Amino acid sequence: MAGSAKKVLLCDDELPILKAAQFKLQRAGYTVLTAGDGEEGWEIVEQESPAIVVTDYQMPRLDGLGLIQRMREHDHTREIPTILLTAKGFELEESDLRGQYGVTALVAKPFSPRHILSLVEEIIGPVAATA
Repeated sequence: MAGSAKKVLLCDDELPILKAAQFKLQRAGYTVLTAGDGEEGWEIVEQESPAIVVTDYQMPRLDGLGLIQRMREHDHTREIPTILLTAKGFELEESDLRGQYGVTALVAKPFSPRHILSLVEEIIGPVAATA
């Protein structure tokens, strides 16, 4: 991504969670795109080609797994890494999510925005400092 910050898409219908993660990622130098549901997230994925998608599981219109599944069905979005945010009581196994849906990482709510930042940096790398 020569000359531009790495784009991170955050999809969550809970505004406080969205804003906290957005703030932490922007402070680290990422360009942060936001969506309040999976359909809006899909539109942004198609238009902006983010480097990574961080999505909540339970959202209106299209849930996080639906968004990830749709991404895996298209050549131009298939390889975009994903982090799935979920409530503690989520019943699918992480190995199933990785294998069946191609989820890169799973994070249980509540979570620290610092944890999201460290995962994003681990998966797509930190934003390079400008000289």
